[in-house]
Amino acid sequence: MPTGSKDPDVLLSWLLDSMGLIRRRTDQWGDEERGALHRIMRDALLVDPLRGWDTRDIGEASGLSHTGTHHQMSKLKTSGLVSTEVEGKWHVHVLRGGSISAAVGLSCVQAKAILEIRLAELSELVVESESRMKTEIEQEEVPFSIQISEPGARRDGEDTLAALVNDLGLGGERNSNNGLAKSLLTHFAESQHPITIQSLSERLSESRSRIQTSVERMRSSALIERVPMVERIAQDVFSGLTRQHDARGEEWLMTRGGLGRLDESVSKKLIEGASKGNLDISKVESILSQVSLGDQRILLNTLGGRMPFGIRLAGADSTEVSERVSRLADRTMRRLRTVAQRLDKSLA
Repeated sequence: MPTGSKDPDVLLSWLLDSMGLIRRRTDQWGDEERGALHRIMRDALLVDPLRGWDTRDIGEASGLSHTGTHHQMSKLKTSGLVSTEVEGKWHVHVLRGGSISAAVGLSCVQAKAILEIRLAELSELVVESESRMKTEIEQEEVPFSIQISEPGARRDGEDTLAALVNDLGLGGERNSNNGLAKSLLTHFAESQHPITIQSLSERLSESRSRIQTSVERMRSSALIERVPMVERIAQDVFSGLTRQHDARGEEWLMTRGGLGRLDESVSKKLIEGASKGNLDISKVESILSQVSLGDQRILLNTLGGRMPFGIRLAGADSTEVSERVSRLADRTMRRLRTVAQRLDKSLA
């Protein structure tokens, strides 16, 4: 959010980008970086919102071709910022409500209603599970991004879930991964426990990179979340401990291996078990039960391992998932309204 800025170009660029109307955003927001959509808004619709701009007039004001103007106006109409009337052979366009703040406000009201409809569709897929949410999530900021589209005409061979995945943008810009996104969403909605990217790759016979890309897209939409797989720590500590003991010995384990950071009774049991060869995962789990989760994670890192993370649906039931998505969407819409109001003031 452009905190404190009163520059109309900065505010407008942020609005268009945050509403998903600009695919590629440059690092600088200045006149030399203004794209086609920015020019249409800045040089035409914001100059006289209710004039009734036809394609020819917009093209002359913005310097765009007829085809380019038509393409950009289609995006503005889809977003709900612009309405269109037919006058003779021309389609004339106005900024809804007569100002950018009114147009953004109307668009947000429409988007909120559509999102409620689509989340209600998703609720039919979710299997309730308390065990799914057993582990507390770590606080990490994931930029929120979700596509909001109302239900459209059915395509041949496309079921309701595939259409929903498409309309929420979970398959990517070109919807090339709709099949994978549909499979992943179904799995997360039915799963009782978090699952790793590697396990998903093996189950769905897909590459880790494709799985990762689809998962990150769903995380951005707030439908799923990443969670530490605490139950795997003992297994990975056991593996790292035995490997490092055989390769580097007890002294290394007590110093750089991190065992010296633990209570003496804990480190002694782990060292003795590794030396005698009678250590197993269940014994490691029992020994580490008196160690805090934070210290367990540090131990795992010093032994050369990494905290395993899994992916799960972002709620025990459909209500929790819907509330989470709606809460983040509402926050984004409040920001859109705030910036739109500031843009109106900067243009006054």
